Amino acid sequence: METINFTSRPLTDAEYAREQVAFHQHDAEFGNLPQTAERHGFVATDDNGKMIGCSSGLAYKTAKGYCNYFFLTDLLVEKEYRGQGHGKKLLELLEKEIKDLGVKYIWAWTAGFEAPGFYEKMGYTEFIRMEDWYASGHASVGFKKQL
Repeated sequence: METINFTSRPLTDAEYAREQVAFHQHDAEFGNLPQTAERHGFVATDDNGKMIGCSSGLAYKTAKGYCNYFFLTDLLVEKEYRGQGHGKKLLELLEKEIKDLGVKYIWAWTAGFEAPGFYEKMGYTEFIRMEDWYASGHASVGFKKQL
C-alpha cells in the first residue's frame, strides 16, 4: 500500500494550478460551468476630481449569462462626506446596474461597528452574524437583498 504524507505548508504554484483544474473538473461533473468574475462599480469625486467614495463588487458569469448573486466587496464614503447621501447613491447606482444585468440578489459583509444600520435602511436583511470577529469584539455581519 502506498504511503501518504501530510505536510503543513503552502501549496506551490503548480499545486495550486492543479487544485483549480480539479475543482473545475468536479464542478463540470455536476453540470456547473466555469465562472468568471466581472468587477462593476461607481466612483464619486469632488469638483477637483478627488475620490470621495466608491461602490464595487463582483458579478459572476458563465457561458449562459450572469449568476443570480452579486458580491458587494466595497462601499466607502470618506469620513468628511458621510451623512450626505453619497453612500446611498453609490449603492443605488450599483444595484440598478447589476439588476439590469439580470442579477437577482446582492450580498455584502460589514463590520458590526461600521454599517449594519445603513444596510437595513437600504432594504438589506442580515443572514449571518459572527460575533467577536474583530479584535475589538465586534461582529462581522452578512447582509443580502433581493433586487
